[in-house]
Parts: sequence; C-alpha cells; structure tokens
Amino acid sequence: MHMADALLSPAVGAAFGAGTLGAIAYCSKKLKENMDEKLIPLMGVLGAFIFAAQMINFTIPATGSSGHLGGGMILAIVLGPYAAFLVMASVLTVQAFFFADGGLLALGCNIWNLGAYPCFIAYPLIYKPLTRTNRSSGLLLFAALLSAVTGLQMGSFSVVVQTLLSGKSELPFNAFLLLMQPIHLGIGIVEGIITAGVIGYVRALRPELFESASSSRPLAAGISLKNVLIAFVILAAITGSALSWFASTYPDGLEWSIERVYGKTELPEQEHGIAATLKRLQEKTAFLPDYKFKKSEGGSKEKETSSPWPEVDTGTSLSGITGALIALGLIILIAIGIRTIRGSKPGTP
Repeated sequence: MHMADALLSPAVGAAFGAGTLGAIAYCSKKLKENMDEKLIPLMGVLGAFIFAAQMINFTIPATGSSGHLGGGMILAIVLGPYAAFLVMASVLTVQAFFFADGGLLALGCNIWNLGAYPCFIAYPLIYKPLTRTNRSSGLLLFAALLSAVTGLQMGSFSVVVQTLLSGKSELPFNAFLLLMQPIHLGIGIVEGIITAGVIGYVRALRPELFESASSSRPLAAGISLKNVLIAFVILAAITGSALSWFASTYPDGLEWSIERVYGKTELPEQEHGIAATLKRLQEKTAFLPDYKFKKSEGGSKEKETSSPWPEVDTGTSLSGITGALIALGLIILIAIGIRTIRGSKPGTP
C-alpha cells in the first residue's frame, strides 16, 4: 500500500508530510520521557524484520492481486505506540530513498497510512482493551485480526481520501473505494493471522515485554531480551535473503484497484514541479530500485509473465539484507539520539 507520487498533489503530500513530522516529534518527546535502553536493540531488529517482511507479497486467491504485511500492529504491541511509529517511519524512509518503494512526495502519506492508524487507533482502542484482562490464545488471535483489519481498512480509506483531495479525477471516489476496501480486507485478515503468530511467539519467550509496552514502563531489572533479539535477527535474515524470492508478482491491492478503475497500474507522472524534482532525487538515491539491480540504459526490458512467482534475482536478496541492515542502523541511531538528548537535560538520570 505504498503510494506513488502520481497519486498526490503537492499540497496534499505536504500537508500529510507536515502531520507526519508532527507525529514523529510527539513520539520522540514521549519516548524521551520514558526511554528504556533495553528496547533500543529490539526497535532495531524489529525494524529490520518489518523491512524484510514488507518485501514479501502474498497472493490473494481468486483476485489476481497480492498484499504484504504492514507490520504496524506487531510494532505497536511489542514496542508500544510511540516507539512503533518511529520504527515504521524509519523503515518507510529507507524504502523510499534507497529502494524507490513509494514516492518521496508521498512519504508522509505512507508513514501516516501505515503507521498512525495501527499505532494510535487500532492498538489503544481495540487490541489493548480486548487483551487487558484476558490473554488467551483465542482472544489474542481475535484481537490481532480485528485490530490489523481495522488499521488496514483505515489506511486504505485514507489513500482514497488523499487521492480525492488531490483531484485525481482518473480515480472516481466511489469506484476506487469499492475496490480498495474489500481487497484490503483480505490482506488485513492475512496480516492479522501473521500478527497473532508473531505476538504469540514473542509472548511465549518474554511475556513481561507486553506489560512494559502497554504501560509505558521500563522493563524490570534482570530481564534479558537476548532470545527475542536473536529470533528476530534470524527471521529478518531468512525473510530478506531467501523468502523474498517467492514474493507474488501480482499487483498489490493499491495497484490492482487503480488498474481496475484506470486501466493501468500507474497514473501518469508529473513532468514538472516538486514531484518531478523529488522523482529525480529518488532516482539518484535509490541504488536498488524495486529491490533489483539497476538496468543499464540499453538493457533489455524484463520479460512479462503471468506467473505469480518471480525468477530468482540476486538483487532481491541483496536488497533484503542491505535494507534490513540500513533500517536497523538508522533506528538504533535515532533511539540513541533520543536517549542522549534525554540524558543531557539537567536533573535527568
């Protein structure tokens, strides 16, 4: 559900970009007030895992479409909403700048759509109340499903609204909405099941982690996150280097919806103005666009295929490993920076 710049007007992109920056500043402030140093490496490895997981598109049966894990609910449940939003913002920024996944003008919208709704609405208003007093496996699955579906439905509706506000007449509101919501319902159900599985595994390893995240309290002294960190490092490595080969090549839910309405998976790009400038910048910073090696100007075009499975591309593995490492490093640097600012204040321990 990564939006391209062609879907947005500069005004809408800037407005949501400003809103996203405000949310990042607020989350940084909240995290600074109660930073748990033990969570810094966990933020990094979770970001690496979410980066790798978002590379894997799974086919939605009988639709000719695909979807991928958003990961916002996993982050919110394990880390709490403030750290989760910062991690999601970091992952999407790495994707946009280095892999051309989502436009730079649309970066604020993408962070908002994939981060704000699961972290600030689905988690505190659905998941947390449902699991406060009863954390049986059945209720955990239900809460994960409901919150993941809700977050994704809100995110997909937000995409439709953002294109409407941008004046994209090629995508009439009603037709676009009636395609976006059902396809993302299917994607949300799969995400909910994956979320429940991941959370159930982490909960078996370290149940104390969820008490800390839900109450915004530091972890008790003596609690080690070593096993959790190792598990997510292994998951990120396997997902990014090998499982990413088997990602579905069908268009994702957003592209599929655009194609059904417009006849193509992409709208015409703007040739002038801020969008064109940002596009040129992205072409320079993205060293593995679309998670593949750059094609030479005289290189042959990729073969078109109707198969849902791609050919193995070593660029995909390199992208998975490199992107996960960049995300991990960026997130840890941001978290350390927040901790350092907190520690530099007079009277702060």
